[in-house]
Amino acid sequence: MNAPEVPPNLVWRRRTLLLVVVALGLFVAGVVRRTPVPVFLAIPLLVAPLAAAIAGPRRTIRSAIRWEATGSGPDVQVDLTLTSDPPALAPDLEIVVAQPPGLKLSGPFETRREADAIRGNLRLTAPEPTIATLVPPSVTWRDPLGVVERPVRVDGRPLLVERYPPELLEMGAVRLEHTLAVPGETPSRFIGSSGEFYGLREAAPGDPLRRVNWRASARAGRLLTNEYLLDRTGDVILLLDARPTGLGAALDGRLLGLSRAAALGITEAFLREKSRVGFAAFGEFLEAIPLGGGRTHRVRLRAAIQSTVRSATGGPAERCAISMRRFFPLGVTTIAFTSLAEEESFDLVHHLRRRGYPVAVVSPSALPVLSGARTMASSDEQLQRRIARLARRAQVARAWRDGPVLDWDEYWSLGGLGDVLRWTGQRRPNR
Repeated sequence: MNAPEVPPNLVWRRRTLLLVVVALGLFVAGVVRRTPVPVFLAIPLLVAPLAAAIAGPRRTIRSAIRWEATGSGPDVQVDLTLTSDPPALAPDLEIVVAQPPGLKLSGPFETRREADAIRGNLRLTAPEPTIATLVPPSVTWRDPLGVVERPVRVDGRPLLVERYPPELLEMGAVRLEHTLAVPGETPSRFIGSSGEFYGLREAAPGDPLRRVNWRASARAGRLLTNEYLLDRTGDVILLLDARPTGLGAALDGRLLGLSRAAALGITEAFLREKSRVGFAAFGEFLEAIPLGGGRTHRVRLRAAIQSTVRSATGGPAERCAISMRRFFPLGVTTIAFTSLAEEESFDLVHHLRRRGYPVAVVSPSALPVLSGARTMASSDEQLQRRIARLARRAQVARAWRDGPVLDWDEYWSLGGLGDVLRWTGQRRPNR
């Protein structure tokens, strides 16, 4: 996404006004005292802003930004390179990077100016799993004296920063029940050690030689191995509960951001294992993307997860369960992200299971956020925390009647999700 065209308007800085005031004062002092020395000192101060404006660029300055986010866990490092047209103006450019929501600055913005480019490093910290978008920075040209500046057009795309628990990278190894026939699946008389033959795939390091399909490899000119049906994991639906709760808009949005980050990590893990993934967000109505796989489907899922926001009004839970049957077949394992803060959250799990969807609940807890915001006496705070934990346990225990629940209170860890998904397969509803 390119920035709109910016006209080369001249902008006078505050120090320009200071120079003019000082010059006029010197000029008046010289006239009053009838001495030419202050007048000669005032002339350069008056001429400098005009000279800087005349010597500056006559057309719109264009700049292009290339940047990437590196690091792991809560540490985020952004490396960027800014080039300009004409290149000679690059050292005179000033860059201002806006701090995105969900990330905190952990160090100053360091820049290194070269003859034709500016290279910068920005260190950020993600206090919790998040999906944050860094908009292209604002760039201005300033003369060497710093008295005149012009806005610069910046060509570049927003930078997406994704941080989710590291356990989600291996989540695709969890084997779910294969519920549906995939297009192209045909029965075969040849049963492999892992089950029915499914298709061919690129050979990966560690594949045994006995699984290499030598005839297909000779035709394709690269190693291809047989893939069997039981090697594939089952299908999965990710459901985000985007309805408002009594926790408040700010806390609801924060918990939804945690759910979006976890959903994105789970999506990447299962798609990497060639599993089909569906996505749904329920606010007042259900918005869904049917089961699918491949690169195009990955892009659609990522865009849908990132664009999910908290709904202004919430719909009844039964509406969600009924609408699910319009987009997804029965029996598909469903991971529901809900805070369990309202009665409607429990109804959502109950109706989903009743309609034929085995549910695993990932419930981001609000206790870590609330405990960090309290400013009470130590004894009262300990008592309130204890009561809040007991109430939370009661909520989680109640939801277990309809499906296994993961109480997500350690935001940088989702190691128990694999056990929850395996338990879901043992509690599949009757259809």
